[in-house]
Amino acid sequence: MKGSTIVYATDGSPHARKALEWAIEMARGRQARVIVVTAYEPIPRDLGSPYLEELMARRPAEGQAVAREATAILEREGVPFEEEVLEGPAADAILRVARTRNCDLIVMGSRGLGRLEAALLGSVSQRVVQEAPCPVLIVR
Repeated sequence: MKGSTIVYATDGSPHARKALEWAIEMARGRQARVIVVTAYEPIPRDLGSPYLEELMARRPAEGQAVAREATAILEREGVPFEEEVLEGPAADAILRVARTRNCDLIVMGSRGLGRLEAALLGSVSQRVVQEAPCPVLIVR
């Protein structure tokens, strides 16, 4: 699939880092671009000052730092990329980008760093697999 688009979902976890290796190989083999997708938890709007301002600055910055870790590697490897740092549940963000960008493949780790991951192993990856508009490669 020459000229295809791959969504690479990351939260900075070890599984996500390993998935990046696969995304790079898949992109090279298909001459594809990679869209790095990172999501951060929604900011509760009912928080008062100074907590609201702190979270409004910190959460997007943390998401951008995770995405930049991946984009730095993609740049070094010569793989074309874009970056999407979105507020909201991770599965929603991944699926939204895959649908709106007409992506050909989603690459992601099997487990992440989310607070619920210990109780709901792979809940994000499971939902993405069930609802994705394209093939999904889960890396562990």
